Amino acid sequence: MQFIEMLGRQLLRVVTEGGPTPEELAKVGLKEDSIVRINRQGDIEIRRKDRWDLIGGLIGDFETRVKRETGLDWA
Repeated sequence: MQFIEMLGRQLLRVVTEGGPTPEELAKVGLKEDSIVRINRQGDIEIRRKDRWDLIGGLIGDFETRVKRETGLDWA
């Protein structure tokens, strides 16, 4: 599976209407310095101490937004 990793602050700049809200993401533990990753299907996972947890998903043209925000490609 391929992912693009980013920080929580970058994710908050990419979420749009219809996806998880900043408040919903905060409730599941997202902070500005959290490490998160997005897969090609738009699933958002947050890095915990010993695992990755699924915390939501992106919709729409998220691939363009994620690549523009991070400058990264799928790896």
